[in-house]
Amino acid sequence: MALIVHKYGGTSMGTPDRIRNVAKRVAKWARAGHQMVVVPSAMSGETNRLLGLAKELSPTSSTAALMRELDMIAATGEQVSVGLLAIALQAEGMDAVSYTGWQVPVATDNSYTKARIESIDDAKVRADLAAGKVVVITGFQGVDEDNNITTLGRGGSDTSAVAIAAAMKANECLIYTDVDGVYTTDPRIVPDARRLHTISFEEMLEMASLGSKVLQIRSVEFAGKYKVPLRVLSSFTPWDIDINEEAKSGTLITFEEDEKMEQAVVSGIAFNRDEAKVTLLGVPDKPGIAFQILGPVADANIDVDVIIQNVSQDGKTDFSFTVHRNDYQRAIELLEKTVGPAVQAAKVIGDTRICKVSIVGIGMRSHAGIASKMFRSLSEEGINIQMITTSEIKTSVVIDEKYMELAVRALHRAFELDQPLPV
Repeated sequence: MALIVHKYGGTSMGTPDRIRNVAKRVAKWARAGHQMVVVPSAMSGETNRLLGLAKELSPTSSTAALMRELDMIAATGEQVSVGLLAIALQAEGMDAVSYTGWQVPVATDNSYTKARIESIDDAKVRADLAAGKVVVITGFQGVDEDNNITTLGRGGSDTSAVAIAAAMKANECLIYTDVDGVYTTDPRIVPDARRLHTISFEEMLEMASLGSKVLQIRSVEFAGKYKVPLRVLSSFTPWDIDINEEAKSGTLITFEEDEKMEQAVVSGIAFNRDEAKVTLLGVPDKPGIAFQILGPVADANIDVDVIIQNVSQDGKTDFSFTVHRNDYQRAIELLEKTVGPAVQAAKVIGDTRICKVSIVGIGMRSHAGIASKMFRSLSEEGINIQMITTSEIKTSVVIDEKYMELAVRALHRAFELDQPLPV
């Protein structure tokens, strides 16, 4: 008997019929002899609806007190989902019980709207599993040391599921979503994109961090850190598909770098529209200037991505970095009011019409000329590169947003990602 964690996204939980199908699928796994923990998201669109109500009442405020209330509101979406799924499972003849994050409890820090999990007490869940129950736990949420409800940020149900699987040493965590696996890039942009049967944790981590929306990055970090076997598969296959076939479907995110994986120099193309660029012009080129700029940005809980400092001229330099578009206005205000004057910057400018496009692959470690091939492909399409960043297994460029789809298609073609790997 294996301990299996299932996670279902909002689309899978979108209607009573879909919830009923989820219950039938979970019941099939339970009847096959597995201990089952299920982590569902809120019903599709529900979290946006709830936060939209809050925004109507306070459209501009972002105080800590407001953030606390946003978490209180947003957490109710998952509470409805777990109750409905437990009822559907009971209707299937399963002994099922639902818990919120604070009932487990899932302990987090107090960073409202993007809290981090610190620990999970699994004693209650293990007792229920031992008693033959299916346990349904809210994703996306937990509780801080002062018993305030917290949420983990958008897509946080993935993180919850993987963290629960890690805490309980589950045999596998299955992430059911509205796609049937991880693709070489978004099939909506490149119809010839190919589903990957396996992908390494390193590659998946890069893909998630670079804009691939299949899995939230923190869920992949958790899985890699705690060696949780992770599989992405579709919730829209018939619920009564043979369980052995289902267990091998989708994309397995693996620790093993086998020979077949090494044949692919580039495994995928990721992109992110949610980027904005901020630049401080004419800052003094002196030791510590990067910390003087980025320290206050980090203190404001704003994540920085690509960073470039230009060559000094007459003792002055320009310093650029990218942030998530949601943090752009806060970053600009911080730089204009506080950081810019403190470092004697001549001017602060920004650009929200950018995007990031990246190539990812563990094969890049042992193959030269990959970045130059990327740059040549973009050049041939007349696409100007504004910023570049690299790691061992990825190269990312910041370009004008209007060229994003053209860039993705050109790179997918250049690296022959539409072609199946040789057997």
